[in-house]
Amino acid sequence: MAIFQLHICAAFLMGIILPSSALEDTFIAAVYEHAVILTGATPRNVTQAEALELMNRNLDILEGAIKTAAQQGAHIIVTPEDALYGWVFTRETLYPYLEYIPDPQVDWIPCNEPKRFGSNPIQGRLSCIAKENSIYVVANMGDKKPCNRTDPQCPSDGRYQYNTDVVYDREGKFVARYHKYNLFAVEVYFNYAKGPQFVTINTSFGKLGLMTCADVLNYREPAISLVEKYKVDTILFPTAWQNGLPLLSAVEFYSAWAMGMRVNFLAANLNKPSLDITGSGIFTPEGAKVYHFDMKTHTGKLLVAEIKARPRLSPTYPPDVNWSLYASNIKHFSASPEFTASFYFDNFTFTELSREAGNHTVCQKGLCCHLSYKMAEKREDEVYAFGAFDGLHVIEGEYYLQICTLLKCKSTDLKSCGEPVDTAHTRFDSFTLSGTFNTSYVFPEVLFTETQLATGEFQVLTDGRLTSNGLSKPVLSVALFGRWYERDPPHPGGASS
Repeated sequence: MAIFQLHICAAFLMGIILPSSALEDTFIAAVYEHAVILTGATPRNVTQAEALELMNRNLDILEGAIKTAAQQGAHIIVTPEDALYGWVFTRETLYPYLEYIPDPQVDWIPCNEPKRFGSNPIQGRLSCIAKENSIYVVANMGDKKPCNRTDPQCPSDGRYQYNTDVVYDREGKFVARYHKYNLFAVEVYFNYAKGPQFVTINTSFGKLGLMTCADVLNYREPAISLVEKYKVDTILFPTAWQNGLPLLSAVEFYSAWAMGMRVNFLAANLNKPSLDITGSGIFTPEGAKVYHFDMKTHTGKLLVAEIKARPRLSPTYPPDVNWSLYASNIKHFSASPEFTASFYFDNFTFTELSREAGNHTVCQKGLCCHLSYKMAEKREDEVYAFGAFDGLHVIEGEYYLQICTLLKCKSTDLKSCGEPVDTAHTRFDSFTLSGTFNTSYVFPEVLFTETQLATGEFQVLTDGRLTSNGLSKPVLSVALFGRWYERDPPHPGGASS
């Protein structure tokens, strides 16, 4: 969701094995950033017919994008979270938009049997779109599941409501269903899944894993196990991501996550610039293949690119990185005056880059960050800071972070460091950034002015250094964004992560 029952359940595993006559070395992927038509400014009760009319209006637009992607040879297309109806709901007002979504093991092509499991017009239409265009379709919708008093966690209205991803294959067959495990803060109208679901799909173009929005950041599962335990090649990622510059813009974090986890990442976001929502793309272990970030226009955008089906088998697959090796074996650079400023309500320990070139060490708790840099020119109208954060983030989710970052401050006032900023004029001839991380889950970010990615202009060395010699554009931020999952508090749904 856009803006972010106590019981223990065993993890749920769903693996879908699909026949493949021949394995493909590459495939054509597509994602669509959708300017969703919303229900209105405030929640309101509607009939099922009215709900269906709105969803079909959005689906008309999605269908056009899907047809275009198929005409361009795409094997699969990912559409955004909340793309059919938005997010302006209470639990009651959401209900008319929900359909009963069965377990995919039922062997069902909704296009052929639309009423097999009751009235499911959206599932039927999605299936037909996939079948008619011979393309895998990934969509996000709402699932309703009846429950009764024998279930101690059954809500008072007698049903579970789940934020759900569905996948249809080229024949329109329903092949995957995923209930979002890590709900964002305002998704109070949905229920948490009863445990992390590890949904994978085997295809001729690799093994695919499915998750949604906050799943990539808020908790370890399902994201980490999909990559490490189930060895997926590509993550399918419907999202409604509200950007948080300078370290959590959508394309910045998606690209960093794909590089840090060394996996393909197909991210489809909504387009609502008035709410800071935009940013979609097709990302690989080597960096962004194609991406879109547009805070000015209010239109959809289709992105299509050819990528490796099984990146682990590629001779260019990035090696393992020991993220703390270098930083743990060097002496601290000379001390500089420090100050405190916040990003996303987290208080960083910063030092100002007051000279054109220099070496700095900044520490917070157990994390020490080291930076060597050289600016092309030190400007008087721009201030850069170098900082560290080691602690529990507690706004719109609780998760433990370790971050080393170089960033442009919003103004020359040091108190503005960490505030949203999207333009810069200072170029860096070189930098080397490292940190004494306690986690192996570290995501490398380099962001240029106007939220442009620096794909191909930096390196991650196996000893944990993020380094570059000569950048083509002014820099907004450089970061090693670490997630220390082992320190996280218990999952709010009650299931073990």
